[in-house]
Amino acid sequence: MTSPITPGLMSVVLGIVPVIAAWLYSEYLHYTKHSVSAKARHSDVNLVEIGKDFVKEDDKALLIEDGGGLQSSAPKAKPSSSAHSPLIRFLLLDESFLVENRLTLRAIIEFAVLMGYFYICDRTDVFNSSKKSFNRDLFLFLYFLLIIVSAITSFTIHNDKSALSGKSIMYLNRHQTEEWKGWMQVLFLMYHYFAAAEYYNAIRVFIACYVWMTGFGNFSYYYIRKDFSLARFAQMMWRLNFLVIFSCIVLNNSYMLYYICPMHTLFTLMVYGALGIMNKYNEMGSVIAAKMVVCFAVVIIVWEIPGVFEWIWSPFTFLMGYNDPAKPQLPLLHEWHFRSGLDRYIWIIGMLYAYYHPTVESWMDKLEEAEMKLRMAIKTTVALVALTVGYFWFEYIYKMDKLTYNKYHPYTSWIPITVYICLRNITQSFRGYSLTLLAWLGKITLETYISQFHIWLRSGVPDGQPKLLLSLIPEYPLLNFMLTTSIYVAVSYRLFELTNTLKTAFIPTKDDKRLVYNTISAIIICTCLYFFSFVLIQIPQKLV
Repeated sequence: MTSPITPGLMSVVLGIVPVIAAWLYSEYLHYTKHSVSAKARHSDVNLVEIGKDFVKEDDKALLIEDGGGLQSSAPKAKPSSSAHSPLIRFLLLDESFLVENRLTLRAIIEFAVLMGYFYICDRTDVFNSSKKSFNRDLFLFLYFLLIIVSAITSFTIHNDKSALSGKSIMYLNRHQTEEWKGWMQVLFLMYHYFAAAEYYNAIRVFIACYVWMTGFGNFSYYYIRKDFSLARFAQMMWRLNFLVIFSCIVLNNSYMLYYICPMHTLFTLMVYGALGIMNKYNEMGSVIAAKMVVCFAVVIIVWEIPGVFEWIWSPFTFLMGYNDPAKPQLPLLHEWHFRSGLDRYIWIIGMLYAYYHPTVESWMDKLEEAEMKLRMAIKTTVALVALTVGYFWFEYIYKMDKLTYNKYHPYTSWIPITVYICLRNITQSFRGYSLTLLAWLGKITLETYISQFHIWLRSGVPDGQPKLLLSLIPEYPLLNFMLTTSIYVAVSYRLFELTNTLKTAFIPTKDDKRLVYNTISAIIICTCLYFFSFVLIQIPQKLV
């Protein structure tokens, strides 16, 4: 049964209609222009005379598309429509504007089509559903098959130079962290697809790793680049929330259904605030130490003292509240309190590791220059200590039942992360290797996380957890897994590309005035569309 039309979904439909019209017109203009240009180039008529006739029309459009312009020699030139705002030019179907933004309009249409695919898969009966089933042998077979294929086809040796020393230290390099995200994401997604409940504790560790990277990556960027600009902030928020916002609107879901997104947004904001406040003093070690202490204090006050979390977040219940249809008795802020609380400290640990990254890298530099026996002795000792600590963590913490483990997780998740970092970077050659297939998957983790709910799995109802599988080939579970996974990964990659394309189009990097204008325009347009949609939906109900 198809879900009822909501004001949010109606708003998207109403908003996309004029965009479709403008895009089709822009494609027509583009085709006409190039068709005329091609005829002119291959005509037997004198090209000089032809050029004189077309300079005012064809070449003008071409130069506008390329970002240039023609200056008229007439003393009283007609005012250019480019003086109008982009929104006005769009509404007036300004030809030069449409040709110039043809690819952006195409990207918007493609994004809308993919959102429509989300809706069809998860909110209609066009496709079937099937139940999840777990087989440990099949689960491990598929995962290690991917690792083997990745190793055979995408094993790469990197020789990037350190930005600090100029040497090939490669400690916690970008290739390595993307690969790290990739192999974790595969297990995370398979855990959902096959309902592999026995790996619950491992998934908790993986999510902690992602949050650790949020602290590590954002601290590194702001500490080194010192870029706290409005444009950078907007780009960061767009990357984290663009897709999830439209998923919530189209599918009538709560923000907290996709809990990874609000978690990363919160901890990204906290890193931004920690370094942004009094940022001119960030070069002072004492200031950074004080900021770290304040971060720990804030976390302790908000999450450790009963009642404080609810008091702070209750005004934001409209945004952070979540009511699972399967557990309606739980408080609206329960999910947010639980999810954010599990990883409340690890983002700070990520910041600490980022701050000491140059120091550790310099130690590694000195170690690589030491004599062979000393170098091997130190590396062997580090590996043995890491393995020993990892073993005891696995035996006495990881093996706990899920409810008990959750109590220890906020205070112990840094242990397996540190063990992995030590072992993954134990030698210069080992840390320079990566499997680029897994790294590629690591780049689209946000899109694969959100998309899985609707085009790989199914819930069928707003805010429902995806308890079912999307079935395109009924009665053939493995063939269905192959087909749905292929489509799912391809769509996720396109969503990643479209998110970045539209971010570039709507968020200027060095024009805060235009950024504010775009933001205000978007708010006004969305408000008007929602109000109009709400009225349209209410009219039939009033007439009944």
